[in-house]
This record gives sequence, C-alpha cells and structure tokens, in this order.
Amino acid sequence: MSADATRPGNWITGLIAVSERLVHPAVHGNERERQHRLLVALLAGPFILTAAIVQVTMPAYGPSVSMALLCATYGLSWLAALTTSTRGSSRTIEIAVLAGAAGVSGLLVALGGGFSAPLAVLVAALAAEIYWIGRSRKAAMIGGAMAFGSAVLFGQAIAAEGALTSAWVWATPLLYAATLVGRLLKYEPRDQNGAVDLASVLPEACFDALVARITRVGEVENASSHALASLGVEPELLLGTGLFERIHVADRVAFLCTVADVHDSGRPARCELRIRMPMTVDGSSGGYRHFDLEILRARKGDDTVVAIVRDGREIAELRGELARAVEQAGATEVAKSRFLAAVSHELRTPLNAIIGFSDMLLHPEISGELAAKQAEHVQLIGEAGNHLLSVVNAILDVSKIESGSYQIYVEPFDLKPAVEMCRAMLEPQAKAKNIALSVRLPQGLSPIAGDQRAVQQILLNLLSNAIKFTPDGGSVSVSAASHGDTVRIFVNDTGIGLSSDELAQVGRPFVQVHNDYTRQFQGTGLGLSLVKGLVELHKGTMTIESATGLGTTVTIGLPSAAPSELGGDDDDHEVEATRGEKGERYGIALRKTA
Repeated sequence: MSADATRPGNWITGLIAVSERLVHPAVHGNERERQHRLLVALLAGPFILTAAIVQVTMPAYGPSVSMALLCATYGLSWLAALTTSTRGSSRTIEIAVLAGAAGVSGLLVALGGGFSAPLAVLVAALAAEIYWIGRSRKAAMIGGAMAFGSAVLFGQAIAAEGALTSAWVWATPLLYAATLVGRLLKYEPRDQNGAVDLASVLPEACFDALVARITRVGEVENASSHALASLGVEPELLLGTGLFERIHVADRVAFLCTVADVHDSGRPARCELRIRMPMTVDGSSGGYRHFDLEILRARKGDDTVVAIVRDGREIAELRGELARAVEQAGATEVAKSRFLAAVSHELRTPLNAIIGFSDMLLHPEISGELAAKQAEHVQLIGEAGNHLLSVVNAILDVSKIESGSYQIYVEPFDLKPAVEMCRAMLEPQAKAKNIALSVRLPQGLSPIAGDQRAVQQILLNLLSNAIKFTPDGGSVSVSAASHGDTVRIFVNDTGIGLSSDELAQVGRPFVQVHNDYTRQFQGTGLGLSLVKGLVELHKGTMTIESATGLGTTVTIGLPSAAPSELGGDDDDHEVEATRGEKGERYGIALRKTA
C-alpha cells in the first residue's frame, strides 16, 4: 500500500496494480493470471531492452537509428499490450510477440559480441520470461525452443568484430537481475498462510474512503490523500496520535480494542466511531460525525493493521430512526394494553349487574312468574351478558400477558381432575351438536408443575374451539403422555381443519380465519392467542397439526413436576396419545406450525 502522507509508492507495485486493471474483464481464473503476467512483461520489457539497443546501435549507426529502434520497440510492445487488454486472450498476438522477442534478442546478442558477451543473457531471459508467463511444462518447452532458435539463427550470423568492451555491457544483465529480485520480493506478496496481501497490491485510489495503516497502539503510520475529502484535514495531521485525538472519548476504548483484536487474531473486524470534524469557515465547531471502520491485518508478523474509514452518517441515521420507531411501537403497544384493560374493567361492573339481574328474573321466588316470551328474552339477555363477559375477560388476560403483568403460581397438580372439570363444563355444548367428547389419560401420568387455573383456561379454550369447529356427529378427544421432564397434552378433533395459509395466522390476537364456513361462528380470535401466551408463561411448547377436511391436533408441552423414564406400558399409552402428532392421518400428511 502506498501512502501519500509518508512513504512513496513502489514502482513495481504500481506496475502490477496497473497491469491488473488492464486485464480484459471477460478473462477469469488461471487465464487471467497468465494474461496479467504477459501484460507486465510487455509493459516493462522495453525498459530492459533500452540499454542494450543504445549499446549496440549508437556507436555503429548513430543516434537516429537508435532512436528509431527505441520508438519501434516501445510502440510495438505497448501496442501488443493494448491489443491484449482490449481483445482478451489471443494466441495470434502471443505468437507474434514471442517471435518478435526472439528476433530482437538474437539480433542484439549478435550485434553485442555474440554468446561470449554479457548481452547473451537476453537469450536465457527469453526462455525464463516465457516460462514465467505460462507457468507450465509446455511454456518451458516453448521458451527453450525459442532460445535455441534464436541462437542458431543469429549466434554466428554476424561477426563479433564490433563487440562492446566497456563496462556498460553489464547494464542490461544488471537491470534484468533487478527485475527478477523485485518480482521475487514484491509480486503477489503473501502471508504465511498463502493469502495475497491486498493492502500491498491495491493502491488507495481503488477505495472511495480514507485508507490508513495503524500500529497496535492506535497511532497512524501513514494515511491516504482521501483524508481531506473524508475528514476535512490533510493526511499529515492524522499521523501519530492525530486520528486518535479526534475520536470521541467514549469510542476510543472500542477503537483500541478492535485494533488489538485484529492484530492478534488476524480476522477482519468492524467498528463505529465518532470523529471530530474541523472548524467551519465561520469559526464554529464542525462537531462529531459517524464513521464506519473496516480493519484488517496487512500481513502476518507486521506490527500494523490497515483501516478503511467510510462515512457512516446514513447508517447512523437509519439506526436512529429504527430505534425511534421501536420505541414508538412499544409506547403504542403499552397504551393499547392500558386502554383495553381500562375499558374491560369498566365493562365488567355493568355486565355483572346485567347477568345477576337476569338470573334473578328467571327465579319465580324472587321476581314472580314471567310470561313465556318474557322468560325467553331474559334468558337471551343472560346468555349475551355471559358471552360478553367472557370476551372482556379474554381481553383482560391477553392484555396482562402482553404487558407482562399476568401472574402464574406454579405448583404440582394432577392433570386428570382439571381435564374432567373442563369436560363436565363443555359436555352440554358437545351434546347439543351430537359430538362425542372423550378423555383418555394413561395410568401413572406425571403431575404438572404449573398454575392449575391457567392450565384449565388452556384446556377450556382448546376444547371450546374444537367443539365449535367440528360438524355435528364428529368427535373431540383429550389425551396426554409423559415424556421425560415434559407432559404432553393432545386435543384432537375431526373438524374442518386449516390450510397452510390459515395456519400462519393462527395465534395472533383479534385474528380469525376467514372463509365461508368458519365465519358463521362467533368469536374474537383471542382463544388461541391466550393459549399461546399462557403456554409461554409456563415455558412450554405449542404445536398445531392440521389439514383442510382432516381435523386438527393441538399439542401442548408443559413441564413435569416429577420427570419419569418411559418404558413398558407407558410406551403404548404414548403411541395411542400421539397418533395425531406423527404428521399423518388417513395416509395424508398434516401441515404443522409451532
């Protein structure tokens, strides 16, 4: 990585970066790397040949011929590089380049004194460069053949009478040796794990952000020229502790910790900082601005990390808006819960009066005899009042659960009496629709650790829903099984069932499944929502299996007060109780939701 504020950039690194950008976008994989190396050779080759051309042509042919050969060498080589970059891979261009290189090398060697002179290194360099570009056995064979052909054609063609004897004959070999050393040290720098050191290859111009190299203690070693655009200061002002002193005091610890973690672990990391901006033209403070830092280690063993600093105002604003939206949504939810609770409390008092007086009017000892029509109307008033009271109670319970104020009192209790009480309460409703309501509980069922009143509320809601949505003549059953530290309760019905789309909506407050059949039943959509909330308060689980026309199975998992191991007859009970949980009924798979 070159740095405008400190060290000058390395010309080999710059050449490699430029040639990488010249590779045709359609070229990928190994072919891209090979073309990259070819472009490097075409761009840098004329500089190596310059010394040799001047040495062998200047004394004999004068400066005009030397200049013409130099222009031809640079022009043809860079034209080949441009053609390769624009057209992608082209074997014709490569063959022409190899032939031209072989010819020029052989001619320069012959004019420079033959194979006994130092310029003979050009023939060996030709073979080495062909292999370096291709990186294969085939490339090595082609390079050897080219070198041998050059030696045969030009080695003895011209007498070595004009052999150069000055010290300049070593200029070309030394330049070529320098390129070899530079490539071995700088080309594709890698760490000990074999990863390419992108920080040393890519220039800062590739990033639309400030790029800085930071030491382990948070001091900036060098910074790119983008500091002026990003932070409004010259790169020199960020060196040393310049950047650290501009970071907000509350963010400095996070900054130093992130730098140290990246240095130790080698894994990239991100952090958010507030950095002080310079004063404006009118002398007022620029204030602090949010920035995002991406920090990575340059190479293993290096004492610095590379930080890419980008403007983070947009992300900070979005996060602020999200926090405000969440806060507003929470306040709205609390206000809604309080409103529902207040309204429900206000409704319960007159409802209790309506229900109480309607019951009194139905007793002849208290209100005397009523006409048949009057008794029917009073009974309807009592039923409507009771229904409205149940709705109000459900709203109150849901509001308490959502606000976190619903209290449960956990204690061990047997499930059978609770189930029998619920069955007795709903038996008249089931008989009215000729629905068989059955209870199958195994012997030795573990007691439940929970609030008995809440569990009874769960069962009442599930059984009431099952009876409501089961056609006349159907069946509803309750079963249970112990499994380790959990007691699972199964409520099965042969009702109308639910589709996959309807299952996704089940359990949301005030949401009912809308279709032509179910809308003829009254309800507020709070039943399953209340069940779900009460199960979560017990840290239990709820699963629904259903399919249209095949009925529904709701499975409730509650903690057991006495965990037991299954075995013997208990396995048979569980198989019977969980036949609706296996995801299949009458050979048809049921859809499940949690």
